[in-house]
Amino acid sequence: MRRTGFTLIELLIVMAMIGLLATIAIPRLANTKGRAQLATMKSDLRNLVTVEENYFSENAKYTTSLGAGYAASTGNNMPTITLTADGWTASITSPNTTQTCAVFVGSTPLAPATTEGAPACGKASTTTPLP
Repeated sequence: MRRTGFTLIELLIVMAMIGLLATIAIPRLANTKGRAQLATMKSDLRNLVTVEENYFSENAKYTTSLGAGYAASTGNNMPTITLTADGWTASITSPNTTQTCAVFVGSTPLAPATTEGAPACGKASTTTPLP
């Protein structure tokens, strides 16, 4: 007599393999969402550099108030812009990530950015200054 189908052992092995693959794949999918959030934050800062440079070319100065000329992507907070002696710095956060992204123009860097005009992201500082 010939039997067709799978044995209990074969089914258990397949289920164990699926479980193993799921434990590997799920953290990678979660990490993808975080990377996408950082990419939108960096994109917002690159757009900010363009808007600031356009403002500078028309007004011979930078600004902290861009009005309707700039909007952050959905899910991102508006960047905090600070004018410096020869340029500006900006940082952006999102409630969807613990990281902060920053960019600067001029000679005053803002961590984690180290290259002028190039946004960079890193863990937000959780230290508070001592009194």
